[in-house]
Amino acid sequence: MSHHIVAVEDLKFNYPDHTPALKGLSFTIYHGESVAIVGANGAGKSTLLLHLNGFLAPTNGQVRIGDSLLTCDTLQEVRRTVGMVFQDPDDQLFMTTVFDDVAFGPLNLDMTPEEVKKRVEDALETVGVTDLAERPPHRLSTGQKRRVAIASVLSMAPDILVMDEPTAGLDPRARRRLIELLATFKHTKIIATHDLDMVMDLCERTIVMHAGEIKADGRTTDIFADNDLLKSSRLEKPLRMQGCPACGG
Repeated sequence: MSHHIVAVEDLKFNYPDHTPALKGLSFTIYHGESVAIVGANGAGKSTLLLHLNGFLAPTNGQVRIGDSLLTCDTLQEVRRTVGMVFQDPDDQLFMTTVFDDVAFGPLNLDMTPEEVKKRVEDALETVGVTDLAERPPHRLSTGQKRRVAIASVLSMAPDILVMDEPTAGLDPRARRRLIELLATFKHTKIIATHDLDMVMDLCERTIVMHAGEIKADGRTTDIFADNDLLKSSRLEKPLRMQGCPACGG
């Protein structure tokens, strides 16, 4: 793909009972951007992300990744370009060791054992968990699982990184380490999250969703300064923008 652009056009999705979850979303994300998708529970954030590499198929509309329209014929190509980190790392880790989990994707690309080993070692080193290679994933902490899940995506060398609530369940230290790690990635990043302070650290652009629609799309600082928008979308300002609760400063 010559340009790693994510283009969503009039995307609609209905649940099996015909309840609309996405109501005609349109936006374009360009190579190298870091974009947050924010909104209250039920806004449609996770449903949107699952369309970006074909886990869900739209009821209407289309998703284009680079030069490719996302279809059954292009699905494998798109999934090599768009790496998805799920909200719950246990949904992503299923092998007996960390090494095997991170190696699973490259092995399915028909790489040589030497190439797979290099991919795995590089990915584990990038997220700082090389010492966990022989550990069973189910015995790791939530923060360690999150890093291994990211490594399992990085081993595929994606150009676009899509993450659903990456800081959920992390303690403050693990959260800070993850934010610092994500800040080093040069990938296009699309992050659905309730962690608006993390958004301030990582994303120059924010898309606000509410009830399956896009309410706003713009600079993060402008979005979070719009009190009426945040209130109507059932959001609150990041903690760092709320001032001192005692003195109001």
